[in-house]
Amino acid sequence: MLSALSIRDVVLIERLDLDFDAGLTVLTGETGAGKSILLDSLGLALGVRAEGAMVRTGAEQASVVALFTPPPAHPAWAFLAEQGIASGAEIMLRRVISREGRSRAFIDDQPVAVGVLRGLGALLVEVQGQHEQMALADPAAHAALLDEFGGAHDLAAAVAAGWRRWRAALAALEEVKAAQAAAARDADWLAHAEAELSALAPAPDEETHLAGARQRLQQKTREAEALAQALAELVPRDRRQGGPAASLRACARLIERATPRRAPEETPDAAEAAVAGLRAELLAAIGRAEDALAEAERLLETALTTLAIDPQHLETAEERLFALRAAARKYQVPVAELPALLEDLRRRRAMLDEGAARLEARAAEAASARAAYLEAAARLAARRAEAAGRLERAIMRELAPLKFAAARVKVEITPLDEAAFGASGTETVRFLIATNPGEAPGPLGRIASGGELSRLMLALKVVLARFSPAQTLIFDEVDAGIGGATAAAVGERLARVADGRQVLVVTHSPQVAARGTRHLRVAKTLKGGRASTMIEPLTGRARREEIARMLAGETITEAARAAADDLLGAA
Repeated sequence: MLSALSIRDVVLIERLDLDFDAGLTVLTGETGAGKSILLDSLGLALGVRAEGAMVRTGAEQASVVALFTPPPAHPAWAFLAEQGIASGAEIMLRRVISREGRSRAFIDDQPVAVGVLRGLGALLVEVQGQHEQMALADPAAHAALLDEFGGAHDLAAAVAAGWRRWRAALAALEEVKAAQAAAARDADWLAHAEAELSALAPAPDEETHLAGARQRLQQKTREAEALAQALAELVPRDRRQGGPAASLRACARLIERATPRRAPEETPDAAEAAVAGLRAELLAAIGRAEDALAEAERLLETALTTLAIDPQHLETAEERLFALRAAARKYQVPVAELPALLEDLRRRRAMLDEGAARLEARAAEAASARAAYLEAAARLAARRAEAAGRLERAIMRELAPLKFAAARVKVEITPLDEAAFGASGTETVRFLIATNPGEAPGPLGRIASGGELSRLMLALKVVLARFSPAQTLIFDEVDAGIGGATAAAVGERLARVADGRQVLVVTHSPQVAARGTRHLRVAKTLKGGRASTMIEPLTGRARREEIARMLAGETITEAARAAADDLLGAA
């Protein structure tokens, strides 16, 4: 339950610290005193949306701390464990809001997302106000309420899980059907493409290897062509064209032919002797040149033999590379993805071949999931049918004292067509009511007024209170628009709901206020020229005066005080 609440700088509340007990706590006060601010402040600690406008004028931030003490088996402890939050015997929820509207949330001083705070708050506190009354008029909430009353939480969860499994199985079946249909439409193309790529047999990274090999072969070819051209310069293919060696031999013959012939007894003069020496050196140089040319020719021939370029290798590499790139263009994928494309084609062909078996397996899975869902839904439907009558009778017992003596409540359960089945089951649940004799029951939202919806919600809460995990229930003006015996009946029922749990009620009804085991009065005061909201616990004479004020208005009479005594005595 909520054991303490501390509020700092929220709207009109500057500083407020409250302790709470089990049972029925009533909050009273004149309109505009700030009762709604108190509930809004608690809502901040429970994770509701925050705004910077909630920060008190002159303050930089607002903060709210709510302290709870749930029993050991309460679902809140499991929730905290799932979030990895270790806690002691108490749970502290804290919210801080800046003037700019930024919000921070904490659980036991550990920072958490606001959504986590909201999830925990929903387990700890249940608020019933105008919004929840309107929700009662929405048939979408009725199945959950009936399941809550019938103790069908586990059955409802099993139906929802079965629904998800069935939908997943149907989606898998449709996927296989679609793939099978697509494969069947493309059967000829698949066969041709697989055969073509299988014949091509692309290998991973083959384009990179081929491009590298092609570049190396092209370089070798260019080098061999240069060497062959150099050799042709030394040794022309057509010997008649001469060449360096032939030129040297012709030069030697000319030099030898120019050597004069003399008789042995002739003696050359000095010039002739010098020329003869030069001629000998020249012939020796030509001989050496012929040897060098021969060596160059040998080296060139050896280099060409070593390179050993086979033009067919380059042609083969280029043809393979061009074939791969042509296939890539045809199938609109990079060359590197051709092997993966081939595997995909083979898989799709295999799917086509094995399609019947796959379809049969998926269809069997879907049928099994459907059967499991329908079985769970049938159990839930049986539980709902049994609980519906009990819920009708329980609500009717509560409505009579709430000025609904002639009302008839019906829990309508309507089977659905299979196309409309869902996570909540195979039927719809609607709460119908006839508020006057002779009327046919109709939807709550159309038949019941706002005040009537408030009383219907109270009757439901009386019936369903023991099934709710929340140990703290808050009713915000559930008694609006009623008085007298009806208000007394509302107060009596609120007291019954508070038996064994904590109930906080914001009320303008003295009959309800008299039922409280604790009474808090909310008042607005002026301090330093500024309005401020304060809360005062009331006991004894002060409580009698407040209830008398609620009965009489601004001027409290002795009759009002006597009536207040009667109400308190009756309570």
